[in-house]
Amino acid sequence: MPAHLVRPRPHPRTGAGSDAVAVLRRAARPLLGQLPALTDRLTAELYEQEPAYRAALEVDPGDVRAEIHRSLGHSVASLLDPPRNRYAARACTARIGAARAARGFPLDAVSHAFRLGGALVWQALVDEVTLRHPEDAHLLVHLAVDVWNFVDEHCTHVAESYRRAERELTWRRENRRRLMAAALLDGATRIADLPDAAAALDLPERGRYAVLIAVGGSRGAPRPTLPHGVRAVWHTADGTERAIVDLGGLGAAQLAVALREFCHRKPGLRVGISPAVEGLAAVGGARRLAETALRICPEGGGTVLLDEQLPAALVAAAPELGRILADRVLGPLLALPPTDRTLLLDTLTAWLDCDGSAQRAATRLYCHRNTVLNRLRRCEQLTGRSLARPADLVELGLALHALPHTGTPATGRAPSSP
Repeated sequence: MPAHLVRPRPHPRTGAGSDAVAVLRRAARPLLGQLPALTDRLTAELYEQEPAYRAALEVDPGDVRAEIHRSLGHSVASLLDPPRNRYAARACTARIGAARAARGFPLDAVSHAFRLGGALVWQALVDEVTLRHPEDAHLLVHLAVDVWNFVDEHCTHVAESYRRAERELTWRRENRRRLMAAALLDGATRIADLPDAAAALDLPERGRYAVLIAVGGSRGAPRPTLPHGVRAVWHTADGTERAIVDLGGLGAAQLAVALREFCHRKPGLRVGISPAVEGLAAVGGARRLAETALRICPEGGGTVLLDEQLPAALVAAAPELGRILADRVLGPLLALPPTDRTLLLDTLTAWLDCDGSAQRAATRLYCHRNTVLNRLRRCEQLTGRSLARPADLVELGLALHALPHTGTPATGRAPSSP
């Protein structure tokens, strides 16, 4: 709610009656003519005691002095006629709180300035009464409560205004960072704007980066824990976590190892990681590569570094071509009854994963080496491809990688390499 619409709290009265009020107003009236001198005194005290004000006074003394003069003037006017001047005084205090928050002043310094100002006005009132009307000095005891309640009220109000402004500034700053991160990830940042984005996100413009994308979980993807000392700018949208990771001297493979450990503790979490790229200008392309890595990530969860799964990434990036390849190369296998189809595809996958070793594949499949060889010969007969011919091996490996993108229930996973 705007400060000028806030209903002020009643000014507590001490019960001193009209005599004390008259003394207060009579003492306050001459202070209007003393405002320049009071402003000089408060300015000097702030320069001496508060580093934030000292720095501001050295840069723009006129601005700070004008602010102090306005605040003291409203304070004195409020003592003379509270009902008429109180709203204006509160509005002035609110503006000061918001302005000092925007300039990065510590709240303690701003509150101290108001207390120093209150003490200065109180001392001026005391001096005026004791010098010109010493017979009324005893009434000052009754006036003190009202004056200091007024000071406390404005200290509270300036703090509230400061915090409101600080929250709004923080929101604006975070929103600006979020929009800049989104633009970098979308590849929409202009080259001319890269220095501003780097400064706002506290990232080196020409650093080494990787992009990671995490999805999964019933409540959206948890934000993965990165290795100690690795900086990242995160962007969250629709339950997906995307991060621009400043690799520094770290390799993308080392990042993947750390994330695999994290994913192991988070069932269902899937993470795709791009290769390392140079400079913020390349982040948009890295995001697209991270999306490709995510597409080949197992449905049950895990971490895929694109550099380690390039054959699978190749067919995932062109799913229509992958479907054509899988149908052309593996069509006769896919036409088998489900049990036979799964048996042969799992055997072919295991043999490729074991670098063409029938013995190791047999150990993995819990069968005899000759059983593996018999199944592989059947695969050759059905597909018309020879496992001894490199070109045929490449086709078979890529076709197996393409299977998850065809919608055909065939085997648990694609081979790790063709």
